[in-house]
Amino acid sequence: LGISNKLGFHASRHTFGVLMLNEDIPIGSIAKMMGHADITSTQVYAQVTEQKISNDMDKLIAKRERNKNPMA
Repeated sequence: LGISNKLGFHASRHTFGVLMLNEDIPIGSIAKMMGHADITSTQVYAQVTEQKISNDMDKLIAKRERNKNPMA
């Protein structure tokens, strides 16, 4: 694939946390998947990305539009 750098353990966990958050998996579920007893540990890996913020805003706008036009 042309990837020359090895992906380390911690980078893999961080990537997993961010990807799961971006897929709207609840942080509590991600914590359990990652074996964390405390959700604060998960928050280190599962940071909010600009794409996540944009997606959440799109969902909010769509929901507000549906509420304005319940028959639409």
